[in-house]
Amino acid sequence: MDLGGTKCSAAVIDRRGKIISARTESVDLSSSSAPLLQIVRLAKDLAGDKKLQFVYSGAAIAVPGLVRRNGTVWAPNLPGWESMPLTKRLKRSLGIPVHVESDRNAAVLGESWLGAARGKSDAIVLMIGTGIGAGILSGGRIIRGAHELSGCAGWLTITRENVQTAESNGELESLVAGPAIAKSAQQRLRNGEASSLANLDLSKITAHDVAAAAREGDRLAVDIFNRAGRLLGFGVANLISLLDPEVIVLGGGMATVADLYLEPLRQAMLERAQPLAAEKVRVVVSKIADTVNLLGCARLIWEPPVFSRTVAMQKKSTRSLTRTTRIREKTK
Repeated sequence: MDLGGTKCSAAVIDRRGKIISARTESVDLSSSSAPLLQIVRLAKDLAGDKKLQFVYSGAAIAVPGLVRRNGTVWAPNLPGWESMPLTKRLKRSLGIPVHVESDRNAAVLGESWLGAARGKSDAIVLMIGTGIGAGILSGGRIIRGAHELSGCAGWLTITRENVQTAESNGELESLVAGPAIAKSAQQRLRNGEASSLANLDLSKITAHDVAAAAREGDRLAVDIFNRAGRLLGFGVANLISLLDPEVIVLGGGMATVADLYLEPLRQAMLERAQPLAAEKVRVVVSKIADTVNLLGCARLIWEPPVFSRTVAMQKKSTRSLTRTTRIREKTK
């Protein structure tokens, strides 16, 4: 399942990553429990008349927010999801193993399994849409952070400007994400700059409207995407210098217009990133953006990432060490 703020996608995926069947609906936001009930209904619908235990090896859900280690979810775009016990409730309702993961982590798992980062152990998937987030794989392990907050790339600082919404949305997100593209066009039109976008309702201009104008050669729209690409390149440079990935994959809604900002992004990246790392990294656009979260969820079932196995090994080692310590104390 790929649960977003407005859309919910469900798919049955086999061990090879082949999508057997799929369905997409608008998210039911009528109550805090409505999305959860929707997930259960979709799982049952896709199973047909058979019991879930006989059809599915497990279920995995990508969510647009923070997944705490106790299985509760904070998702600001879903009403009442400040601490939703999603894992516990779904296990009880579905009766099969359940994994819940943030959408950015699901994305990097999907890309490293069957996408542009296939087979890579050090990769970043930069999701650019309404917001900006990064799924990070380092040494084959998901980077999560002490509070499960690693990957909040929208909060990168990349300019000395006084960005008004930076305190609430993060600086990079406030300057580069989809709403920022639209806002920049609206502001420049209000200032009297010439553009074909002036023929549209100013308050309803979207990033995709600006992209369409840029593809028609509109100077204002082209300039907006050039600037956004350069600022995004500064953010990418920071990620490269800190994490030294093999590949950075651009995903999310804005990946569909990456041709408009990819070149200035790469130029800015080469200017600011650690030189040796910048020369070796590949920056590419996702080819599975529409299904990457679903594939990442499937990988949680079929090919658990090294992170999970490592944790299990650490627990086993801890138990062995504790047992050895007790034996030593007893022999004394």
